[in-house]
Amino acid sequence: MPTLNDELLAPNLYFDRHFDIDAVKILPGEYYATARPMLIVTVLGSCVSACIRDRVSGIGGMNHFMLPVTNSPDEPLNSSGCFGIYAMEILINKLLEMGALQKNLEAKIFGGANLLKSFTVNNVGARNTHFVRHYLKQKKIPILAEDLLDTYPRKIYFFPDQDKVMVKKLMRLHNTTIIRREQEHSNRLCNELLPDTEIIDNS
Repeated sequence: MPTLNDELLAPNLYFDRHFDIDAVKILPGEYYATARPMLIVTVLGSCVSACIRDRVSGIGGMNHFMLPVTNSPDEPLNSSGCFGIYAMEILINKLLEMGALQKNLEAKIFGGANLLKSFTVNNVGARNTHFVRHYLKQKKIPILAEDLLDTYPRKIYFFPDQDKVMVKKLMRLHNTTIIRREQEHSNRLCNELLPDTEIIDNS
């Protein structure tokens, strides 16, 4: 069962009756890492999630990140690299702290959709996709599966200890809901410079 610290760090922690397992829903800018049987869930539009696990121990986690709208050289941070690198580095470092080994890490990656033709956001979905592929290649973390780009949002179900990811394509979801959520998150990133959300499960 979740501890008090789990609840404080993960307000979106719940018990999933359908899968009969403790679960957590992560939002843009968040991540979750666990060393025990868990379900990690998120919904993606143009954002990308990397599901990373140690293939031997089963320790794993998921992030949910959006690279910023612009690449202006006048910005105080090179945001397109900074936020993506931050999201990947903090998840991988946490997995290693929890006992995962770098040589055993493997990834499955999802998201990067272009939901509406009028919602290009400087092609952020494609930029996210390029970034996560390039980053994992540099880190020599193999990509075992991916479902990227296209024009539909996705709901991701990640079971790290089982090495299983389920993807539900949300064809009927009103896309403006996800677009609005991602735009709000992008605005927060511009205001705060760096996300500071850490959701960890060490039990």
